[in-house]
Amino acid sequence: MSDLFSTDQTAQKIASVAQSDTNTPLAERLRPRTLADVIGQEHLTGAGMPLRIAFESGKPHSMILWGPPGVGKTTIARLMATAFEADFIALSAVLSGVKEIREAIERATMNRHNLNRRTILFVDEVHRFNKSQQDAFLPHVESGLVTFIGATTENPSFELNNALLSRAAVYVLKSLDDTALHTMLRMALGAVLQGINVPDATASHLVAMADGDGRRLLNLVEQLATAVENKKVSSVDVPFVESVLARAAKRFDKGGDNFYDQISALHKSVRGSDPDASLYWFCRMLDGGADPRYLARRLIRMATEDIGLADPRALDMTITAAAVYERLGSPEGELALAEAVIYLAVAAKSNAVYAAYNEVRAFIKQDESRPVPMHIRNAPTKLMKTLGMGANYRYAHQEEGAYAAGETYLPDGIEKPNWYRPTDRGLEAKIQEKLAQLRELDSKYKK
Repeated sequence: MSDLFSTDQTAQKIASVAQSDTNTPLAERLRPRTLADVIGQEHLTGAGMPLRIAFESGKPHSMILWGPPGVGKTTIARLMATAFEADFIALSAVLSGVKEIREAIERATMNRHNLNRRTILFVDEVHRFNKSQQDAFLPHVESGLVTFIGATTENPSFELNNALLSRAAVYVLKSLDDTALHTMLRMALGAVLQGINVPDATASHLVAMADGDGRRLLNLVEQLATAVENKKVSSVDVPFVESVLARAAKRFDKGGDNFYDQISALHKSVRGSDPDASLYWFCRMLDGGADPRYLARRLIRMATEDIGLADPRALDMTITAAAVYERLGSPEGELALAEAVIYLAVAAKSNAVYAAYNEVRAFIKQDESRPVPMHIRNAPTKLMKTLGMGANYRYAHQEEGAYAAGETYLPDGIEKPNWYRPTDRGLEAKIQEKLAQLRELDSKYKK
């Protein structure tokens, strides 16, 4: 994985990288050699911060490094092995199985008994190991045979066993900000594009293309250097970059944390009545490859959960937008979905239907199975009528105002629960007013 470099790196180091084996990927040539060289994760590596303390303590401990791609997870693990003069064994959860795990443990056993040496066992994408594979590490972590370091892009709370989590500290690494990426970019340009003019606008464009991923940035620079050499140019502007580099989609892992974080951001922006933020997250997800049909389904959910009867047109709008997308497809149909997003954001908000639904479901789950009151049972046969079913039912349309004041429809023993509580926003304000009038009629009714 690629990493960042401190701002005090010397021209001598840049020159040494430029003169090193060009067959080695740039990310590897620029990999930090000490923890002080790593930047972009100062909340972990700075003075007095957790990883710095761990490195200075002389006592390595098992850990989970959680963060997006290209932020330094692998390098931190390698640096720990270097700092403690430990054997570094790297496994990929995607490629490794029982055989590779067994071989790693055998090697660690030999390190301890024959060489009196520590072992750092690093597992990349550890979330891809199943429960039994994760459990296989536990006795060796507990015995101290290995110091376990797992790297993951997914939330460890959901993807890792509690037993493994309880034995490892979890460190959260952040996406690289523009300042950190510009530092890395200066280092990379000095190593492979010496003497080539790279204006500030071009540098900023490359940083934006990296999207917080250091490895992606270094790969872009490496590709750019190849294009510069082939085309014999002395200056690199934004149009040149666009013409020779493919722009990757924004970071977006379907089904992963980033996916759910972004749909959460979209939902909360709609709920918060911010049309700009709502449209931003909608377009971010489209740009990242989200299925517009999935987004349409989520919009329908938002219409019922956060708007409801405050503006019933919201549900019609989202269903219509989904139908338009099915008819037109991408990209034309996406505009209808965008229109629905904005409508939902600016619509009156109410979760009264959502709250009432949840309250009733919870009540029914813990309540007994109450019989239907006799007066509102269906009585299509003479026998049923003889038994009193449907007796004394008041047909609302024959009552004044088409309302049977004082009538009850809930099972016996359930008082008026007031589950549905309309807000004073949008159409629900009128619904609230009407319900108040009906309750007043109920209070005046005498049986």
